[in-house]
Amino acid sequence: MTPLAPDAAPLAPVSFAEAFWFWLKLGFISFGGPAGQIAIMHEELVERRRWISEGRFLHALNYCMVLPGPEAQQLATYIGWLMHRSWGGLVAGGLFVLPSLFILIALSWVYMAFGNVPVIAGLFYGIKPAVTALVVHAAWRVGSRALKNSWLWGIAVAAFVAIFALQLPFPLIVLAAGAVGYAGGRWAPDKFKAGGGHGKATKPAGPALIDDHTPTPGHALFSWRHFRAVLGIGLGLWGLAIGVLCALYGWQGTLTQMAWFFTKAALLTFGGAYAVLPYVYQGAVDHFHWLTAPQMMDGLALGETTPGPLIMVVAFAGFVGGWGRALFGPDALPLAGAAAASVVTFFTFLPSFVFIFLGGPFIESTHGKLKFTAPLTGITAAVVGVIANLAVFFAWHVLWPQGWAGRFDLFSALIGLGAGLALFRFKLGVIPVVVASALAGLALSYLH
Repeated sequence: MTPLAPDAAPLAPVSFAEAFWFWLKLGFISFGGPAGQIAIMHEELVERRRWISEGRFLHALNYCMVLPGPEAQQLATYIGWLMHRSWGGLVAGGLFVLPSLFILIALSWVYMAFGNVPVIAGLFYGIKPAVTALVVHAAWRVGSRALKNSWLWGIAVAAFVAIFALQLPFPLIVLAAGAVGYAGGRWAPDKFKAGGGHGKATKPAGPALIDDHTPTPGHALFSWRHFRAVLGIGLGLWGLAIGVLCALYGWQGTLTQMAWFFTKAALLTFGGAYAVLPYVYQGAVDHFHWLTAPQMMDGLALGETTPGPLIMVVAFAGFVGGWGRALFGPDALPLAGAAAASVVTFFTFLPSFVFIFLGGPFIESTHGKLKFTAPLTGITAAVVGVIANLAVFFAWHVLWPQGWAGRFDLFSALIGLGAGLALFRFKLGVIPVVVASALAGLALSYLH
């Protein structure tokens, strides 16, 4: 689509069909993690199509950033809802996720069915150290934006010690960091001001369909009736779905436990997918044994190289868990994996839709600055320490695959160093780094 001239009037109101095709396209091109996905939406919706103004876009983004859950998917849901009511939000948010789900189910099937084939094993041999470099890069990227003073550095270090040395559960660390942030916001507000963001401001693109001073549409006005209806529908859908699973498989059934566990995970994803991965690891690997640590790393690699939110790695975890437990018998392993991946995805993203439909009308009534960012600032600082712990964990499993008593894997170290150099020094994107590392791993697997 040709971008509009800065002084041109915006297009006529966008039809639901036109919006549908845009959200479908976005679902297939949304690579690059939340920063890349938000940049794509900004370029398409603010600058090229001018469906929404810069101010309204950033106002919605601010709200999505303080919510648990994937902010890019929630931002798409918010804009779709603002333009075309609830169905618009459901389509925008749903199409942000569904292409990724289908692609990951297919890739997970290839992984489980053919993962022991030398070619596939060689590719993943190279991908694992690349993933370690990606996690280190993520810790640096989040830390450079979030750790603005010694107070926040202290929270990050404390979080690292809490999860690495004391092995405290991730939810407790999040709650403690939020409490410290809340207290710090009252007693040392200058130290806990929200900072950073997903890009620098640009010059206004021109008039937009939903402009800075466009009145809030009727469906987006706040009312307690709407609030109660959304809350009731959201809780009802969650209760009905988990109730059906419980009736079919019992509370201790694998699918029921996945539904309950990933509901909790969805409510803890402050700071993005990297922040919740340690919690997913603690539950899915350590507690439930749905997958192994190396499989978790492979899943993260698949999540990094497919479109959609990075938190979609949970679909891989569900697929591997369903396949490994042979939920529907040994002759229906792919079906078991697909069912588990779908269940996990539903319970991971349902809260995101509820948060947008529930809070969107309130946010639309307050085009000023949000007042509750200090707890998020504390949580974001803790997230840096948690991600650093994840990097240490991955590095240990990659460099000493048989444990400390085993040999040091020099080839994996070299691939990881190369990936780190590409990310930090040459600013290459995720996909070329992962592809190059996979090819290096394939070549090395044939040499030794």
